[in-house]
Amino acid sequence: MSQDSSLFRPVVAGGDPFGTHRALPAGGLPQPAERVDNDFSRLFDGELLIAVETLNIDAASFREMEERGGEPVETHVAATIAARGKQHNPVTGSGGMLLGRVLQVTPGHPDAATLQVGDRVATLVSLSLTPLTVSEFRAARKESAQLDVVGEAVLFASGAYARMPADFPERLALALLDVAGAAPQVARLAKSGQTVLVLGAGGKSGILCAAEAKRRGATVIGVESFEGYANDLRALGICETVLVQDARDPVAVRRAVLAANGGKEVDLAFSCVNVGDAEMAAILATKDRGIVYFFAMSTSFTKAALGAEGVGKDVDLVIGNGYAHGHADATLDLVRALPAVRELFAKRYG
Repeated sequence: MSQDSSLFRPVVAGGDPFGTHRALPAGGLPQPAERVDNDFSRLFDGELLIAVETLNIDAASFREMEERGGEPVETHVAATIAARGKQHNPVTGSGGMLLGRVLQVTPGHPDAATLQVGDRVATLVSLSLTPLTVSEFRAARKESAQLDVVGEAVLFASGAYARMPADFPERLALALLDVAGAAPQVARLAKSGQTVLVLGAGGKSGILCAAEAKRRGATVIGVESFEGYANDLRALGICETVLVQDARDPVAVRRAVLAANGGKEVDLAFSCVNVGDAEMAAILATKDRGIVYFFAMSTSFTKAALGAEGVGKDVDLVIGNGYAHGHADATLDLVRALPAVRELFAKRYG
């Protein structure tokens, strides 16, 4: 698709692949920066300008904003963008990702030869580092933590993105791509014959983690606090056992896991909850020299590290990384291979 050149923004030199040129104060990285430059009247070489249509807010961030009370989530998001130039929740420290269409590709962008104006893309980097403006909020969908908006954003040269797949509704694809880093990490860690625990197993990332662990030949124990999601999980058949437990009660979770696993602790645990204070449930239920992978952005890594030390647990604590090579395609392929999972996600998020 071509575009009237009069709509293009001027491009200036000085763009850094990691976005340090838009961090304020200048020179730092944009994610930890208190504020970023979201003035898009000019672009820097290497940047990609996107017309934003939907914000997919990180689940922990969306829940935190809901629980503040008083104002709708949209009001909190608008205030954060006004203050910081990005959707970087000051409480949870997390953001989300977005869906939109390409407005302009600067000559210095690594995909300048292949990206076209009008291409529909989802960003695979956090909104907590993405310069963003929103001029209008059009709709909010609590179930999927999505906000339909009118806005613009800039993706840096190092920023990963995915073209929208033709065989998924866009809202569903966006929901999946938001947690695309989860299942590939399970694929790297889970092995046949292991017992794998998934906390928050009934949510998006939890279901994908449980499904991938099952596919790898592991025995999967799912913990879910919401009875409706627990029933969905049972119907999918990807967990040998589904426990209705609050992950914020580590002693109760440990007791239930041991009872379900013949008195044994698990080999590998994934924490996919969207609330705080769930660190110790995963740690207490995991055997010595096992692995605990914290995918949830609600995790306090201080609580995890000091908590494991305090109870004498010699486990490897892994910080969740939302990026893995090929993670978008791997996650979409996983869902394509599991019709029941796809149907459930389409019902919830599509």
